[in-house]
Amino acid sequence: MQYIVHQDPVGRAESNYIAQVDLAAFDLDGQIEQLWLLPEEHGTYAVACIPFTTYGLALGDRVRLSPGNRVVDVVQTSGHRVLRTLLSPSADAERLGRSIDLIKNAVRESGLLSEWHGERFVAIDVPPGTDMSLPFALLQREVHEAGAFWEWADAMPFATARS
Repeated sequence: MQYIVHQDPVGRAESNYIAQVDLAAFDLDGQIEQLWLLPEEHGTYAVACIPFTTYGLALGDRVRLSPGNRVVDVVQTSGHRVLRTLLSPSADAERLGRSIDLIKNAVRESGLLSEWHGERFVAIDVPPGTDMSLPFALLQREVHEAGAFWEWADAMPFATARS
């Protein structure tokens, strides 16, 4: 089993809770994402990290857990979206470093939050009404010049089992 973990979740707090999402529902058999959650009333939890690989979840979404601490249901969405970007591997370390710096600067200048998984994968929190012109312009350039890939995490709905 491979675990995708969040080393530095944006919503880290004194009383976070960690639960898991089995990624088999998204054709990622043998992989589990560990999500950081904030406990709420009535047995729900708010997502306190920016999901790296789970589709249909975003920062602030309210979820319900199974007795085995697996996310099983989205109770309420927050309106946030997740923009995920994977930078292509490069033999040119300087080029990769420039790409990373450009993305970090664009995220910061846009007032967004992000989490990195390794040095080539970033998940960006996009609150409702956010002007994405600066990040999109940068990502489009990275796609054309460096072979980067990006996707919206809500391209598929959250699921716990294959349909």
